[in-house]
Amino acid sequence: MANLLESVDLRTQLVGENRLELLLFRINSTQLYAINVFKVKEVVKVPHLSAMPGRHPCICGVANIRGTSIPVINLRSAIGFSPMDITPDSNLIITEYNRSVQGFLVGKVEHIVNMTWQDILPPPKNAGRNHYLTAITRMEDQGKTTLVSIIDVEKVLAEIIEYNIQLSDEILDQQLVQHMPGRKVLIADDSPTARRQVRDTLGQLGIEVIETSDGAEALAMLKAWADSGKVVSDEILMLITDAEMPSMDGYRLTYEIRNDKRMADLFITLNTSLSGSFNNAMVEKVGCDKFISKFQPDLLVEAVQERLRQLVKA
Repeated sequence: MANLLESVDLRTQLVGENRLELLLFRINSTQLYAINVFKVKEVVKVPHLSAMPGRHPCICGVANIRGTSIPVINLRSAIGFSPMDITPDSNLIITEYNRSVQGFLVGKVEHIVNMTWQDILPPPKNAGRNHYLTAITRMEDQGKTTLVSIIDVEKVLAEIIEYNIQLSDEILDQQLVQHMPGRKVLIADDSPTARRQVRDTLGQLGIEVIETSDGAEALAMLKAWADSGKVVSDEILMLITDAEMPSMDGYRLTYEIRNDKRMADLFITLNTSLSGSFNNAMVEKVGCDKFISKFQPDLLVEAVQERLRQLVKA
């Protein structure tokens, strides 16, 4: 499995080309699940797990991975099924999200597939609000078409580790606070949990958040405003976009905006749980104004204030 992932750092050229790679795995015998390879640090066989007193019911213990203690989440339990037993086929997928490292207990890890974001579809709208998927896709598996469910890891983690939207006392620029109420910010993110985090954080300051669930939806909204004669930068203060989304990723969304003279000056912040130095390179490549990693309320507000300072000085 190490060989499977050893070239992950070499694949950053896929990002920005509206492509992604998915690591496929199973938590039962019938269904394939997936997460983005860029969030995976490594895959290992399950080591000895130490008990954690007072742990969340979905945390099955702590693994020592090369001297680092990593909480292990029973993924099948975390998404609403009965807990998974550890068997010879079990694996740990070690991931880094939102500046934290954790292991997910899964069954058999299959392989990595290379796909385009156009192949990734949002979950059915009638699936309700309690599912744990950000997207679905279909692929050929042993001669038959198989449905692949892409896990909303941010939702899983938010239910285990409660997020805090409280702002630091020193973060607010009091000269800018009066300019915040009534401002509108557009967010593009396929995770309802991530959208809620942004909405709850900025809502404290009187800022209205307009939500879209992928880059294509956000771009269509922006183009509709421009087509009707509206000045996009008058409609919204800024765009906050995730990197990985169905239909169109955040890098491609930024590229499309920068190449439309009617909205090319829009302030764009990339807000993503993806980790790695490639983010800074991609921000520079496609022309984002700012990059922040999820979920950091202070940095989110500072991005808003950075944009407001530009307007106030103007």
